[in-house]
Amino acid sequence: MILVTGGAGLLGNELITQLLAQGKQVKAIYNTTPLADFKSANLTQFKCNILDVVGLEEAMNDVEEVYHCAAIVTFNPKRKREMFKINIEGTANIVNVALDAGVKKMVHVSSVAALGRIREDEAINETMNWTEETSNSNYGQSKYLAELEVWRGIGEGLNAVMVNPVIILGAGDWNSGSSKIFQSVYNEFPWYADGITGFVDVRDVATAMIQLMASDITAQRFIVSAENKNYREVFNLIAKAFGKKPPHKKVTPLIAKIVWRLEAIKSFFTKQDPLVTKETAITALAKVHFDNTKLKKYMPDFTYRKIETTIADTCAAMQQKLSK
Repeated sequence: MILVTGGAGLLGNELITQLLAQGKQVKAIYNTTPLADFKSANLTQFKCNILDVVGLEEAMNDVEEVYHCAAIVTFNPKRKREMFKINIEGTANIVNVALDAGVKKMVHVSSVAALGRIREDEAINETMNWTEETSNSNYGQSKYLAELEVWRGIGEGLNAVMVNPVIILGAGDWNSGSSKIFQSVYNEFPWYADGITGFVDVRDVATAMIQLMASDITAQRFIVSAENKNYREVFNLIAKAFGKKPPHKKVTPLIAKIVWRLEAIKSFFTKQDPLVTKETAITALAKVHFDNTKLKKYMPDFTYRKIETTIADTCAAMQQKLSK
């Protein structure tokens, strides 16, 4: 039996899809809303908050493998406490219960934000960690501290590996997460950032996780990134696939400062997460390169899809959803 947390998210959903396609028995934890996309006798859904230790103990009965995808991704400073509680304490609970249950192996989804991604003078690799100087986000700190909980579990005898994905692209809910990029371009949002970052197909991240679980690899972390690309290039590819006008106004540092401040004011009145924060504005302007060679070294047969293919497939899937 395989346990998946965060199955409602873009990555968790794809992971469950691939596991079920392989005939695996999967137990998916959900917090509020059951997963609606699956009709399989091999999938069991279990209502449980990862802060509920007793519920986790029940959920982890007869479980041999755990994929921990659940996390809060937000750059709204007002949600810092909530995010830290879920990302750090929730991960500690998963680790502790997995140790008590005798789970054979765990794959933990971290983020490149845990590596300290504001480094323009050198490529980022797995030897690096979040620091005050190399990160501008509370999210990055929360993921770094969550990793420390996994390392603690490894020290106490848990077989575990961590993946650090870059921006994950896929046909998820385009009202949230990284999939919102596609909605913005579809609506012909005119602005583009000149930064550089890593991008990867959600299908490749899920495949890498499954292959790492099946391997003898433990006590390692892996950057999962297909290509380093300029944001404008990615936006243009999405616009072309949708048949939309590409973004044509460049965001300068001054404009970015104005926008995130206006969004902060707007958020104060609407009580909704701001579309742009000080953290995301800085990240969008940074030119960051990620070194993806470690995963290829450990798994030489693993290959990534081209980002052009990912974008074409994602746009086609999203257009199909829109037409229903």
